[in-house]
Amino acid sequence: MPKIKTAADRFLVLLKTRGPQTAASLAAELGITGEGARLQLLKLAEEGLVVAATSARGVGRPVQVWSLTAQGNAHFPDNHAELTLQLIDTIRHQLGQEALDQVISAREQQQVERYLSALEGVDGIGDKIARFAAIRTEEGFLAEWRQDEEGFLFIENHCPICSAATQCMNICQSELRTFRTILGDEVTVSRAEHIASGDHRCVYRIDFAGLLELKGE
Repeated sequence: MPKIKTAADRFLVLLKTRGPQTAASLAAELGITGEGARLQLLKLAEEGLVVAATSARGVGRPVQVWSLTAQGNAHFPDNHAELTLQLIDTIRHQLGQEALDQVISAREQQQVERYLSALEGVDGIGDKIARFAAIRTEEGFLAEWRQDEEGFLFIENHCPICSAATQCMNICQSELRTFRTILGDEVTVSRAEHIASGDHRCVYRIDFAGLLELKGE
C-alpha cells in the first residue's frame, strides 16, 4: 500500500478504496470543507488523475461523482505489469497453454505455503482473516474485511496483478483456490465482486455457516 504523504494521496486512496464519491462525501471523510475538497479534486483532474461524471440522485439537482482515471489507478503498484505480460505471452506462445497452467499452479502452491507459514499459530477464523488482510495489504491489495450476520466480507480495493489476471483468467481462479485452501474446510469462499469483470474492487464472501453446524447451533 502506498504511503499517504500528501492531501492528494488521501483523496486518491479514498477513491480507490471507496469507489466513486462526491466532493461532499470526501470532505466529510477527510474532515475538511466541501470547497476545499472541490478545489483539490479540480487540481487532481487537471493532472489527469480523477474525472467527474454527473449523476442524478432522486429529487434535486444532479451531483458530480468523482472517480479515478486510468492514470489515477496507475498511482497504485502493478508489480512490473509490462514484464509480467511479456512473460505470460512468451510462455503461452512458445511452450503452450498447458505449460502456462503449470507455472500458475506452481505459483499457487508457493503462495499457499507462504501464507500458511505466516498464519501459523493464528487461531479463530476472524483472527486469521484479519492477519491475512494485513498480509495482502502489504502486497499492494489494499485489503480490508468486515463481519456480518452471515459471515465475512474480504475486500481488496486494488489488484497489483490486474494486468496479468486480465490476460490470463487462470490467475484469478488460482487466487480463489488459494483463499479456499488457507481459510480451510470450515468455511466456504466465493467471489462476489471482481475487478477483472469491471467492478472497482474484488470482494470475497466467506460464509461461516458450516462453523455453526459443527457447533450444533
